Order: sequence, then C-alpha cells, then structure tokens
Amino acid sequence: MNARIADLLAQFDPSRPLEQAHTVPASWYSDLEMYELERQAVFGDTWQYVGRSSAVAQPGAFLTADVAGEPILVVRDTEGVLHAFYNVCRHRAAPLVTQAEGTTTRLRCRYHGWTYDLAGRLRGVPEFDGVADFSREDYGLRPIHVETWGPFVWVHCGEHPEPLAEFLRPFIERTAGRGVEALNFIDRREYEMNCNWKVFVDNFLDGGYHVNTVHPGLAGVLDYSQYRTEIFGPTSVQISPLKPVEHAGDPTVAMVRGGDVAMYWWVFPNFMLNLYQGVMDTNLVLPLGPDRCRVIFDFYFADAEGDQAAFIRESIAVAHRIQEEDVGICEEVQRGLRSRAYHAGRFSVKREAAGYHFHQLLARRLRAQTDPQD
Repeated sequence: MNARIADLLAQFDPSRPLEQAHTVPASWYSDLEMYELERQAVFGDTWQYVGRSSAVAQPGAFLTADVAGEPILVVRDTEGVLHAFYNVCRHRAAPLVTQAEGTTTRLRCRYHGWTYDLAGRLRGVPEFDGVADFSREDYGLRPIHVETWGPFVWVHCGEHPEPLAEFLRPFIERTAGRGVEALNFIDRREYEMNCNWKVFVDNFLDGGYHVNTVHPGLAGVLDYSQYRTEIFGPTSVQISPLKPVEHAGDPTVAMVRGGDVAMYWWVFPNFMLNLYQGVMDTNLVLPLGPDRCRVIFDFYFADAEGDQAAFIRESIAVAHRIQEEDVGICEEVQRGLRSRAYHAGRFSVKREAAGYHFHQLLARRLRAQTDPQD
C-alpha cells in the first residue's frame, strides 16, 4: 500500500461505537486513487447485480453490463448452462457483444472476426496460419462466477466467492412470502449524476432522515414515528409502516405505494431495493469516476395486465419524481464535500446506523485489500 492511500484509510476508524463515530472523510468522495482502489477491492471482488433472470432464461439469450469499468457478458448456452465472461475478445480486446440484451447462436467479434461458442470456447480464428505456439484452447473467453436468485442475475469477478444464496440470506429470509420472485419486470430508467457513488448510497441509508425535507410526497405516506433500521451482515433494511390512503398527505403517492409496510433494502456495496405491496423498484449505482455515477432503476409489478397500465405509469412517475429530488440533493452534497469547510461528519444514533455500517464494511474491505494482515 502506498503511503498516501494508507494515510487516507487511517483517517477513518471503523471500530468506534456509533455514538462516537465520524463518517469517512470528504477526500474519499473525490480522490482518484481511492476510486481506483474501490474499483478493484470493492466492485471487483463482491457479488454484483447485472440484470434480470428473465433476460437470459432461454438458450442463446444474453445480456451485457458494465461493473465499474469491467465489461460483462452473461449468456445461456445451447445446453441451458448459464455463463458469464468478460466481454472482451482475446485477440485485440474489442467487445464481443454491443447490445444490452438479445439472442445469438455464437459470439463473433466484429473487429477481426474471432468467433466463440456460447460456452466461451474459441472456434474461429481467421487468417492465423503460421502463428507459433498458439492453441485455441488457451484463448477462450475469461469466465466469471455467475449465479441467479429469483428475478436477479449476479456476477463475481473475484476468485472464491461465497455462494450467492448465502450472501443474500438476510434478504431472502426476510422477504419470504412477499412475492419478490413472482414480480414482472416492466421498465428501466437510467440517471447520470454528478456525485460519487457513495453519496447516493449514504443518502439511501440515512434511515429516513432526509425524507421529510427532501421528499414531501413520500413523507406523506410513511409513518415516520415508526421508521426503523435493521442490519444483517452485508445488508440492511429500513422499514416503515404505511399510512392508509385516507390519511396520506399526498393521495397520488399513496395510491401507488400501498400495503402494510415499505421495505428499503441495501446489499453491499451498491444494490438497493424498494419493496411495497405488489411493487418493487431496484436501484443499482455504478461509479463512472470519482465524482460521477450512473443509477439504474428497474421497475417490477405483481400485476402487469389489463387495466394496470395507468397504475404502472403513475408508480414509475412517482419513482422518477423521488429520484429527481435525490439527484438534486446528492449533487449539492458532492459540491459541499469539496469545500475546505468540511472534513467529516457525525451520525445520528437514532437514524444513521445503516450509513455507519456501510462505511465500516467499505473501510474494512479496502484495508484488507491493501494490507492482508489487517
């Protein structure tokens, strides 16, 4: 570990109790070396959500994704086996697939025509006669760990990941019976934001602290006095009872955010899930640089047929309004983090336990990557 990174990491103490804790320092939200370390130690060595199981359900179906700069390809081969590879040709590093999703019978690089089968084996190598010490068997696509749970596809670029079901166990157990696996994907929205990816996560994990001031429409349907946070391993959940429509401050929001409770799940480091009765929005935040990120929203509904079209449109519209409110505050925070007036903040003991939990997990992973003896 170089001395500069060691100094940055030493500025945060993850061992303090919540009531004594400070946030990670402002430099972690803008430093280029810290960003590169996170790409390798966090995004390159954790389970990452990359898409929907339904998109790769049939032989020949594929999807592509980008995980902090790593191009990813997930494809189901002709035998029905699901594979994940780096979406990089072994000849000159061009992408094999440029579409977001689709179906194919082979993987052919459009640069020089190298062709792979759906299991990643190199099959076609045009005009390569006479090349010494070359074997097609040595130039198959680089594989990545891939697993699915319910509607989600996850990949792991590390060497020895724990099983996905174990990693997601708190979420799987606590959402059992809520029909997550049966929800239908309807639409996707993407937002590019001028803030570090951690600013978005911090905002999500503040225990509803910002809801009354930033999201007045949402605040009108949540029973904030009963809002609570629970923490489990690499996950946390914020739970709030929902007010009846007749008692809600904004009936428009209440009509599309129903049920007994709202559950706001987070899975380390960058996957979030908003769950209501028959409605689920997933949020995936991906770093684009030290001070830029992309947030991908996928929208799922229990009932997608017939007269549900208006309900679905309004539900997505409500989610969009809430996200626009979050974009504004997150970008303002990023600007404030650059100020000489700010170094680190404190946590609300009542509200921000999940935010501190995130900072602890992040710091410990970064230290373990840079100093294996830590």
